[in-house]
Amino acid sequence: MEIVDVIDRNSDVIKELTALWRRSVSKTHTFLTGKDIAEIENYVPQALKGVAHLVVAQNNGDYLGFMGVEQHRLEMLFLDPQYIGQGIGRKLMEYGAQKYQISEVTVNEQNPQAVGFYEHLGFKTYKRTATDEQGRPFPLLYMRLAK
Repeated sequence: MEIVDVIDRNSDVIKELTALWRRSVSKTHTFLTGKDIAEIENYVPQALKGVAHLVVAQNNGDYLGFMGVEQHRLEMLFLDPQYIGQGIGRKLMEYGAQKYQISEVTVNEQNPQAVGFYEHLGFKTYKRTATDEQGRPFPLLYMRLAK
């Protein structure tokens, strides 16, 4: 397995990562309905193209997971469900911490597995909102790496 920055964000890469996003969210974001996922999915390609740093974990050309980083903030981290719990998320975060100095993350409060993952890595909640950035009723936790 290798972790690399995506240089060429061509349509095939964006399509594969969007499909990975859907598989991941369908498995981990159980508070979302199918309609919610479909609606949010419309914004995923734009987010993948627009984030400052897009990083993938891959093995023999297959994407295992990805993250997006913008100004020391983890904007997205998604793993193919079959690879959750195998240390890939940690390896992505270690890469991001070293190369991009990740020190903040926002996570859905209703995704306890993700909240626990970030807490395990040393992140602490400093703010909570009752809705997500689009005003939907999905509470967010804003977390910073504890010093």
